[in-house]
Amino acid sequence: QVQLVESGGGLVQAGGSLRLSCAASGRTSSTYTMGWFRQGPGKEREFVAHIIRNGGITYYADSVKGRFTISRDNAKNTAYLQMNSLKPEDTAVYYCAARSGVGGSRKSEYDYWGQGTQVTVSS
Repeated sequence: QVQLVESGGGLVQAGGSLRLSCAASGRTSSTYTMGWFRQGPGKEREFVAHIIRNGGITYYADSVKGRFTISRDNAKNTAYLQMNSLKPEDTAVYYCAARSGVGGSRKSEYDYWGQGTQVTVSS
């Protein structure tokens, strides 16, 4: 089993920045890919970004490309999501997810989920 704990959410004005963290514990060999998803009010949970353990290969949703950066510190078993130029439409609960496979942008591909952290962007 893998436990994922997110932190770093909060309230920020449009144009501001936040950095989310996701600390993994337990069977961390199952966290080859770590991803971020988000769920806005009344919306489906959607893919944001993912990163592969080896080589740090990343992939982003078009809606965040150029504004968000995903990274990971393998020694700390922690993934990060740096969010810049935030917009009100980025308001959502952000979830960290992990899987033992390579890549993936569908919720069903991920085996482990955190509890989520709220990000609110005011206009």
